Amino acid sequence: MSKETSRASRPITPLLMWSLALLVLAMNLIGGTPTTATPTPVGPQALAPSALRSGAGKAKTALPRSTPTRLLIPEIGVDAPFTDLAIGSSGRLKAPPADDVNLVGWFADGVSPGERGTSIIAGHVDTATAPAVFARLDALEDGDTFDVRRSDGTTATFRVDDVENFSKDDFPDKRVYADTADAQVRLITCGGAYDRSAKDYTENVVVFAHLAGVA
Repeated sequence: MSKETSRASRPITPLLMWSLALLVLAMNLIGGTPTTATPTPVGPQALAPSALRSGAGKAKTALPRSTPTRLLIPEIGVDAPFTDLAIGSSGRLKAPPADDVNLVGWFADGVSPGERGTSIIAGHVDTATAPAVFARLDALEDGDTFDVRRSDGTTATFRVDDVENFSKDDFPDKRVYADTADAQVRLITCGGAYDRSAKDYTENVVVFAHLAGVA
């Protein structure tokens, strides 16, 4: 995470508090033993235009709230159930269980996939013993699609807008986590090189996607 700076004196907004918790989650999506490093505050950054895209190809309406049940990403062979993620007593958003290589989590107190706003879906890139559910997340490309099955019987189809790697020392929290006017999803895992001394990956992979259809 970034070093302690004067940003720490800035007021902590609800968005920033949520972003900080999610940043800790993203940093824990690594192989082996999760990091125990304490994150330092990260101030809001300018919201990039790609995080608020609109136009052709987007679903005209968002869906009502519904718990996601399964994530299907044919391009990278993902067919995984969901687990709820919540902020624990430490103030950190808990990561999915590290011993299950085929499980994704969603921030259950946030937006559900298909609802208007930004829904967060996270998964491990690997575990101590094997590649995990998001091992090939960085292989997705603009225009690829994936489905989220929901408990209300609908399937929300999302189209990928961007796939980017961000250094954990300079993570654009507002661009990734800020609320949006349409229904969007962020798929997040670890990426880059593995720093053995820090027991952490140096980057995060983030997939930006929007709701493109409903079945």
